[in-house]
Amino acid sequence: MQNLVEIRDLKVEATTDSGRRVEIIKGVNLDIAPGEIVALIGESGSGKTTIALTLLGYARAGCRISGGNVRIAGKDMVTLSERDRAAIRGTEVAYVPQSAAAAFNPAKRIIDQVIEVTRIHRLMPAHEARQKAIGLFRALSLPNPETIGSRYPHQVSGGQLQRLSAAMALISDPKLVIFDEPTTALDVTTQIEVLRAFKSVMKKGGISGIYVSHDLAVVAQIADRIVVLRNGEVQEIGTTADILTRAQHPYTRALLAAFEPQPRGGEILVKDRKVLLEVKDLVAGYGAKHRDGLPLIRAVDEVSLSVEKGRNLGIIGESGCGKSTLARAIAGILPASSGTIIFENRELPSAVRQRSRDQLREMQIVFQYADTALNPEKSIEEILGRPLTFYHGMRGKQREARVGQLLDMVHLPNSLRHRRPQELSGGQKQRVNFARALAAEPKLIICDEITSALDTVVAAAIIDLLKELQRELLLSYIFISHDLSVVEAVCDEIVVMYGGRKVEEITPAHLQAPQHPYSKLLFSSVPKLDPGWLDALELDPELVRSYSKS
Repeated sequence: MQNLVEIRDLKVEATTDSGRRVEIIKGVNLDIAPGEIVALIGESGSGKTTIALTLLGYARAGCRISGGNVRIAGKDMVTLSERDRAAIRGTEVAYVPQSAAAAFNPAKRIIDQVIEVTRIHRLMPAHEARQKAIGLFRALSLPNPETIGSRYPHQVSGGQLQRLSAAMALISDPKLVIFDEPTTALDVTTQIEVLRAFKSVMKKGGISGIYVSHDLAVVAQIADRIVVLRNGEVQEIGTTADILTRAQHPYTRALLAAFEPQPRGGEILVKDRKVLLEVKDLVAGYGAKHRDGLPLIRAVDEVSLSVEKGRNLGIIGESGCGKSTLARAIAGILPASSGTIIFENRELPSAVRQRSRDQLREMQIVFQYADTALNPEKSIEEILGRPLTFYHGMRGKQREARVGQLLDMVHLPNSLRHRRPQELSGGQKQRVNFARALAAEPKLIICDEITSALDTVVAAAIIDLLKELQRELLLSYIFISHDLSVVEAVCDEIVVMYGGRKVEEITPAHLQAPQHPYSKLLFSSVPKLDPGWLDALELDPELVRSYSKS
């Protein structure tokens, strides 16, 4: 059988700010047969997306394809003219991005954007394109396929928008579709429905695919073969089953090891264990307030929980369940409308500006995206130095020395202190984000999805760091996530939230036997390192209808 895609000795160069050229893709070879789905796996910076984009004849700003061939159905995307490449993009090769929200124009109706490629390339009349789009909506298991296209992007859920972006890619009957981490931002219940829809449409249409991801369990459900990448080079290629069960390369085995659930380790001994934080009947939300002072939209609805000294509480649930709103309400960033927050046996004011400096110092929050949490104009030394001055009055040599200690605590070299955030990797930025919280010398740190934007290996290293620091500093954590394996590795108790309410509280020892129907749906939807898992998965349809927002 002739290959649809043949990549030979592909090289891509990047130009640094100083004008130096660095080879970031180093002689990659890859074939894809018609109807085959191949996954590109590796850490951030391994070259996954860079290779995938060359199939569109594209290199990102500051990069160029410096050597090799990228042939699709015999056409070399490297040597074609830009006009010829443009004719192939969207017709023979299509792209599904990681963030569907960024791919849609918020001011235009969905249907008009889905069929736009058919108008640009004059593939079919508008009425025919609309009917074809509705057929794709149905095939992708979207609700109300006849009318969903009349909505605007903000009027559908994240999972629906991700499938609509796939419809946009598939409407031109492409030979190859590039999926660039399309389920990374989705919670587990939504991810299952989206993966099933993608897999069904691709197999029925005999369409080839490149699936870019750092999540081996997701890749296991959709890929025929896996290509393992590191630093722009192929480490190993094999069938999905071979890679998962008989991996040969040490790096592949390290990726697999990082994915396995991490043991929580021994319990930290704390004399006279006491409650550090107690939250009672907390209500928080958004919009205008009623006469009773409660918000129009209750994102958190009468939630109660507690955290003991030296212990950790996990909060899980799908997107929109109120996890992050609860974190912000506890931290005082979004003042609660009612309820009480008791910390160290003292009731805290609901608003952060009304709390004392010591109350602020003892409870810190680390946000999901270090990119937006760290000031890009400041050096790492300035970022870490500010809380040292604010909370402890440190200046000069004393502050410089403490910055070095903080960097050492989060396992970063002292040489990074003069760099800015954009010069650091994702994992390094998150360590700086955490070091800034440690600068306050807190008793409780609220971690809001701090590993969700990181690849598996880096996330595992961050979790190891959290455990180490807890042992050394007797910290307590509230760990908010939709990644159940991470929560299981860190937490002593787990709160399950749905629709702004706490529906269940369980310990890791009882994770296999949750009691609430939503908890059962959530835990059964976590992908396994088994290629047959998704096809064999049988979720209770009544539960899915009741709780799924996909």
